[in-house]
Amino acid sequence: MSERPALIRQHGDTAPPALLAEWAVDRGIEIEVQRTDVAAIPDPDLRGRPFVASLGSKYSPADREVPAVAAELSLIERAVTEEVPVLGLCYGAQVLAAVLGGRIEAAPEPELGWHRIDSRVPQDVPEGPWLQWHYLRFTLPPGAEELARSPRALQAFASGPHLAVQFHPESTVEIVQGWARKDRERLTDLGVTDGESLAADGRGYAAAARTAAFTLFDAFRRRAHHAERSDP
Repeated sequence: MSERPALIRQHGDTAPPALLAEWAVDRGIEIEVQRTDVAAIPDPDLRGRPFVASLGSKYSPADREVPAVAAELSLIERAVTEEVPVLGLCYGAQVLAAVLGGRIEAAPEPELGWHRIDSRVPQDVPEGPWLQWHYLRFTLPPGAEELARSPRALQAFASGPHLAVQFHPESTVEIVQGWARKDRERLTDLGVTDGESLAADGRGYAAAARTAAFTLFDAFRRRAHHAERSDP
């Protein structure tokens, strides 16, 4: 069986694959984007997929009573069991961490806007600045390899063919500004009066961040390449 499209799981209209999709087109990788938030969708067949990517969401993996969250946990667990490489981005990273035995907990402070990270493998996970927008964090799952962190949270880990990052390499300034508008009330409670500027003030980083995102996605692809599977 020939290779099927990579599966990208999009969990809301304001969290598209953006730079991840651009990278896939640039690298000649066919993708299928599934919207988990618009309707009940059939359980996807993972056979022959080069990888599965799970994007950001307003939910937490702890929200198991939400059908879409329960379905994502089940899908990522199945991908791990079937050795289909998983790329987890923010919420997707938290789902992967939870499936692998890590904990999801409140971050001491949210990371909002542009942040640098300390990377053990900057050739694969560049140090940024990266766009971030999260209030939770994950712990390192048993047996996983820590790749990067910040003072507030673990930022990246690898486990076999799988890669999880807490930041948003796939997102753009405009996307994150949309999240700031949605989070206006929550930001006000945190004393943030202009959430949109947290993204816009770093617009000068955007070109370098796109290059860094492609570097990160290429590193994941190399890791995933060794685990690609096709039907017999």
